[in-house]
Amino acid sequence: MTDDIHLAFAHPSARSEAMEDDRDPRDRISLRDYVIDANIGAFQTERGHTQRVRFNVVVELRPNPAPLDDDVDKILSYDTITEAIEAELALDRLNLLETLAERIALRILAEPQPLRVFVRIEKLDRGPGALGVEIVRSRDKASTFDAQVPVPHPVVLFLSNAAIQAPDLPRWLDKLQQGEQPIILCVGPADLPAPQSAVGPAQRRIDLLAIEQNAWVLAGRDKRCVVTNSRTEIDWAMKHGQISVWAPSKLVLDAAHPPSVSPRDAVALSLWVAREFEAARMVVIGADLPAEAGLQVEAIGIDQALSAL
Repeated sequence: MTDDIHLAFAHPSARSEAMEDDRDPRDRISLRDYVIDANIGAFQTERGHTQRVRFNVVVELRPNPAPLDDDVDKILSYDTITEAIEAELALDRLNLLETLAERIALRILAEPQPLRVFVRIEKLDRGPGALGVEIVRSRDKASTFDAQVPVPHPVVLFLSNAAIQAPDLPRWLDKLQQGEQPIILCVGPADLPAPQSAVGPAQRRIDLLAIEQNAWVLAGRDKRCVVTNSRTEIDWAMKHGQISVWAPSKLVLDAAHPPSVSPRDAVALSLWVAREFEAARMVVIGADLPAEAGLQVEAIGIDQALSAL
């Protein structure tokens, strides 16, 4: 009984360890003491204002069958937990912590890696102590989760080298940020001779790295432009209003269905990433369009960019 009482008030990670089966060891990631202001509660005194709510979440994961290679796209991101909390709080005003905990657990279990989720939620302003609930949900017992948060459809903007150096670049970004869609910026290589290799795969990497060097040039033009090279980073940036500058090597080389175009055709390569992220549209400034775009793509001159964006 003493052990049971101890576990009842222990952190969810302790309960996870106590419930572990030695024949089925699991990895865990956790979020501890995450406190945010939320409008939640069934009492009239709780309506119309926020109160502090604390979240502790532990996620048990299936072992990764392949080497991680220090690759962020192969693991469950911690952002998955915080985004599950924020997404559920943004959907509806809820009366019960139990409802919120259930929705958070199911949203996390909708990802491929989690096997079991422990969620503890506590109100910190309702009394002298913390008032809360804790639930455990397993993948095999979870109902099907229907995500209600819309998938972001970005604007992909390709910038020629002349466009990168254009004095109006900050004003273009100002105008794009006034819209509701996230922004992914793409560039080609700089106007400099690139090293040459007789080996095709080696040359492909050289050409991709030449684009990435120019991505950093663009990042230096405006501090809002953040170089991103993984799907996880780009997904996070789209959800949090950050402008991404695409560094293509990782996504291109890791893709299950890589682009057939050469990295030297930078506009066509940018069109590939626009399709990958289901872009709402793509705008090319200061360069020609590919022969077959197959997407809502428009080309505009540098002088017309401010009025056309």
